[in-house]
Amino acid sequence: MADLASAKKTLDGLVKAYAAGDATKTASLLGTLKVAITAFPALPPLFEQTPTAVEELMLARDVLEHATLFAVSQQDDAAAERNFNQLRPYYSDCAGMIPPSPRQALLTGLNLLRLLVQNRIAEFHTELELIPNEAHDDRHVAFCLDLESSLMEGAYNKIFAASGSIPTPDYAHFMTMLNATVRDEIAACVERGYTRLGVKDAARLLDVDAGGMDALAAERGWARSTDGGAFVFREEAAPPSAKDIPSMRLINQTLLYAKELERIV
Repeated sequence: MADLASAKKTLDGLVKAYAAGDATKTASLLGTLKVAITAFPALPPLFEQTPTAVEELMLARDVLEHATLFAVSQQDDAAAERNFNQLRPYYSDCAGMIPPSPRQALLTGLNLLRLLVQNRIAEFHTELELIPNEAHDDRHVAFCLDLESSLMEGAYNKIFAASGSIPTPDYAHFMTMLNATVRDEIAACVERGYTRLGVKDAARLLDVDAGGMDALAAERGWARSTDGGAFVFREEAAPPSAKDIPSMRLINQTLLYAKELERIV
């Protein structure tokens, strides 16, 4: 019981440190709490029915939720995935043992968005199958579903627009990554589909300002036209002339066809 009381006190400090943006203290307290909760017998996979089982489960869930959020804020995607995988049993296996978490929809949406950004579409749909249908209407989950639909349709303008309507600031890191991925895809299509494209048109397609356009062009090695108003991806082919037409070959083929027809008749 004393260990549980001490862990609760440490958790209070963690919540305050995370809210204050103190990364060093948050990381330190998370480390302490992760070690502390390993001594709780009520946690998965043991699920021992101790007198404080509910408190132990809720405290461990709070710790892992903050660990996941902190990893996202530090742009540590591997740690975010690892912490969410540890957190998942508290949302599924413990659903009937402890009250629902007010952060469950937020964390579930973040996990879906991470899978989407990493192009792990099969896993995205697998996770979606584990989420109750009624939760699909939650703004955190619905946001990810709309993004996935836009990606499948190739409606990249909707993805850029979605950056201004993220459910919470916690989604900003993954949305920045998704926008960068989409811009790379558009840029690759532009390079293959155009011989030249106006700078303003390119900036509109890629949803960037002048500074962002210059940086992206430099990164991809795009060359500007002489007047600087367009990007040139390759030289335009000269229009065909009469000398390009294989006249003798066409004449020979026509005579051959006529001869074969005459033979058949």
